[in-house]
Order: sequence, then structure tokens, then C-alpha cells
Amino acid sequence: MNQLTDTHHLRYWDYLVFLVYFVIVAGYGYYIYQRKRAKTTSTKDFFLAEGSLTWWAIGASLIASNISAEHFIGQSGSGFALGLAISTYEWMAAATLIIVAVFFIPVYLKNKIYTMPQFLLERYNSTVSTIMAIFWLLVYVFVNLTSIIYLGALAITAISGIPFVWCIVGLSVFAVIVTLGGMKVIGYTDVIQVFVLIIGGLATTYLALRMVSTHFGYGENILKGLSLVREKADSHFHMIFSKEHNYYKDLPGLSVLIGGMWINNLNYWGCNQYIIQRALGADLKTARSGILFAAFLKLLIPVIAVLPGITAYVLFQEGVFNEELRNAAGVIKPDQAYPTLMNLLPEGLKGLAFAALTAAIVASLAGKANSISTIFSLDIYHRYFNKEASEKQLVKVGRITVIVAMIIASLVAPALTTLDQAYQFIQDYVGFISPGVLAIFLLGFFWKRTTSKAALAAAVLTIPLSTVLKFIPLWMDLSPLYNWGLAVPNDKGVYEIPFLDRMTMVFVVLVLLMIIITLADSRSKSQKRVIEIDKSLFKSSPGFIVGSVIIMGVLAALYTVFW
Repeated sequence: MNQLTDTHHLRYWDYLVFLVYFVIVAGYGYYIYQRKRAKTTSTKDFFLAEGSLTWWAIGASLIASNISAEHFIGQSGSGFALGLAISTYEWMAAATLIIVAVFFIPVYLKNKIYTMPQFLLERYNSTVSTIMAIFWLLVYVFVNLTSIIYLGALAITAISGIPFVWCIVGLSVFAVIVTLGGMKVIGYTDVIQVFVLIIGGLATTYLALRMVSTHFGYGENILKGLSLVREKADSHFHMIFSKEHNYYKDLPGLSVLIGGMWINNLNYWGCNQYIIQRALGADLKTARSGILFAAFLKLLIPVIAVLPGITAYVLFQEGVFNEELRNAAGVIKPDQAYPTLMNLLPEGLKGLAFAALTAAIVASLAGKANSISTIFSLDIYHRYFNKEASEKQLVKVGRITVIVAMIIASLVAPALTTLDQAYQFIQDYVGFISPGVLAIFLLGFFWKRTTSKAALAAAVLTIPLSTVLKFIPLWMDLSPLYNWGLAVPNDKGVYEIPFLDRMTMVFVVLVLLMIIITLADSRSKSQKRVIEIDKSLFKSSPGFIVGSVIIMGVLAALYTVFW
């Protein structure tokens, strides 16, 4: 298609739209900062925006921190490769958020928990807390920040033609500007970011469906385009894979409903500093309302992230995008699907989509950078380097930490190699730690006898156990497990354990190990519990219950229709 020629750059109206977006975000952030400037020396205000965020700001900030380049680029690429099933990460997250709102948030707020390491300190001991704090810092800087900067810069380069290095610099500086204002600025600017990313994302989806309709001779009828996509890519509209499916190893059947997906999501949404931090400064009613709002928004994400990838697949099958979605060696690159579609947007609309992608990246970077500064300042610096540090000093250290973390991530980002499906890759390797973290938190919440030794064992063993299960096919034949759906052949014919099932196995082993270690300790019966839990904490308001029932009903309908 000649339409694809010379599209890898922005035009006048694109720059104007992006400039308007930048000015609005920066201006509104500065306004929020100035309005509450007197409080910016307070650690609770800087790190948590205590009492300042409304329910809609909390919900928007949760989504803005969650959605980034790995969704627009990586999840769209997975939509191209394996279809709607990748949406299970979004739709199951909606259900998970309800559980977090009911059972996790009340415990954190009741016990005035501000960081995840603080919870581990109060529930277990300083050893467990410090080990996990250091580990989280390393993961947030070298995995989360780095991968978002890399994928974001890669996508923006493909769309705009701006050199890769300058994209890294621009994203990092923009994110630092937002982050230095503290959680209040992040929270309220995230409302704008989410609005922009949804509108921009819908614009790309609209264009993609219109292209399909036009290609098959039905004019610019997007509803017809949607039905054509469903018809031409029927294999891409199934949520639950059989073990014969090529991508069963990524989404192993019912494990997305009753297995490892819950471990992945409960860890991410309930035990993750840069996510849960948004709600820790609010009262329970506001926090729950915000989380419920985020759950509703989660239902929408596949429309703007996954559907364009499936649409690109249909067009690719029709001979469109043949060159754009292949590398120099002729290998198909699914993660190029979204940038290719964005490059076809008309002038002005492309600027909006470009702003949406930037909004997603910057908001996610700002959220993670703020959480890095929170953990380092409160759990490392204050505890080990300067116990007498004033509120003002801690905020200053937090701001310095933001800058240092962003510089490190920016320097490391170019060293990353290109991934075919970045989203699946990230999920796979984050899954090495999720089972241990969730086991420690769940038993810490709901079994008062759980000891520090048990928690330490889980923290130390989660990565080694996950590593053994991942690489065990190198040492033994797992084909006998095929009939159980617990091992499937990869591209080389070697049987391996799907990573969601691997997470389930590691989680079960660690929970059993923690129980055994605790029961073997005669002192565990007298274990002092400093975390307060009362059954009354888990009572929900009628409005929250109604909203939750609606979400669960929508999910049931989606899985029934697309089973």
C-alpha cells in the first residue's frame, strides 16, 4: 500500500495536538503543586498525597500506572499473535481489584501501612523487610523502569522518526517533571493521562476497524469492520485454550481462571508498592470507590490494546503490512502491529494517538519512580542511614532518588534486546517472584502463627524454585505430563511447563513449606502479631457491592461468549 510510505514522522497538526497535551499536563501539575506547596515537605503528602486524592483520581492513577508501552505495544502484539485470550490479564484484573478492595486495603489502612516493606517489618522482622525492599528496588529500576523506557522509546521512534536516544531522554525528563511534584501531582495529572490514552487508543481502534471494512469493500463502517474481524480471525476470539493450541504455554487453559493468573494478579494489585500506593493515603470508602472505578476501566483496556492487534492480524493475512511487520530476516514481529496502525492515522489524530502513548508511558514511569523513592527514602535511607532525618530531608532524598533511578534506567534501556512479544516475556519473568511474595503476604494477613523464618524461606526460595521448574526440561523429559496439560511442546519440540502453572506449583510448595516451618517452631503459638485484623474491616457498602456484581456479571458474559 502506497499509503504506508513516508508515514514515520509527525506533521504540523500532530505536533500541535501533542504540544497542547503537554502544556495541559504540565500546567495542571504545576497548579496542583503550587496549590498545596506548603505540604510538599510532608512525607505522607509527597509519597501518598494523604487525604488529597478523590476516588476518581485514585482509580485513574491506578490505571495510568498500570497501562504503559507493554500494553499498547506488547499486549497489542500478543493480540496479533494469539488473540483475545491475552485480555484475560485485563479482565481477571478487574475481578482481582474487587478482592484487593475488600480484603487487602482495609488491612493496610487499619494498620497505617505506607510501604510494602513496612508491612513486612511490622508483621515479620527487619531481615525479611530489608531483603524484599532491596529486591523490589532492583526490580523496579532494572526491570520496570528500564523496560518501559526501552519499549516506549522504540514505539515513539517508529511512529515519529525521532532518534531513539532522544526519545529516551524526552520520556525520562517528562516523567521526572511529573514525579518531582509528589503523589498528589501524579494522581491528578493521571486523570488527564487516562482520558488522553483512552481517547487516543479508541481513535487507533476506530481507524483499524475502518481499514478492515474499507479493505473488504464495505466503506467506512466500523461495525461491519468488527464483524469482519470476528469472521476472518475466528481462531483469535477464544479465551480458553486447549493443550493442543500453539500458545497454550502462555495461557494454559483453565489456569487463567482458577490457577496462576490469580497469583500473578493478586501479587501485582495487592502486594505491589507502585500500584497499591495510590490508595494508601485515602480513607477506606474513597480507596474502595477508586479501586472499583479502576476495575471498570480495566474492562475497556482490551478494546484499545488487544483489538487493534487482532485487526492488524486480519490485514496482515490479507497481504497488507507484509513488509511493516517483518524484520530484515523476514521474521514476523507482532510488536510492530500497533506502531504500524498508528502510522496510518490522519494528521492531528496521529498526534492524539501519539499523546496517548506518551501519556501511558510517562504516567507509568512517574508512578514507578515515586514508589522507588518511597521505598528507598522510608525503608532504606531513614532506617539505616539517617534515623533522625526530618520530613523535609526525606522528601529531598526522595526527589534525588527519582532523578538517579531515571538516569540509571535510561542508561540501561538501550542495552535491552528486541523482543517479539514483550508483554509475555515480562509476565513470564515477573512470575519468578510473584508466588513467594503472595505467599508471604497472604499467610501474614490471615494466619497469625506464621513466623519470620517461614517468610524468609519463601523470600529466598521463590526465584530458585521458579528457575528449576523453568529449566527442568533441559534435564528430564516432561512429555508424560502432557495428558494432564502440565507440559506442552515448545517450538523445538521440548516439553515445558506453562509459566502460569509453574507459578501455581511454586506458590503451593512455598505455602506448604511456610506452614511446615511455622508448625515446627514451638514458639510460633506465642508469635506476637502487630498487624490488626477485624472481620468488620471486610464489610462493604451497598454501592460497592452493586458495582462489584455488575463487573462480575460482565466478566461472566465475556467469558461465556468468547470461551
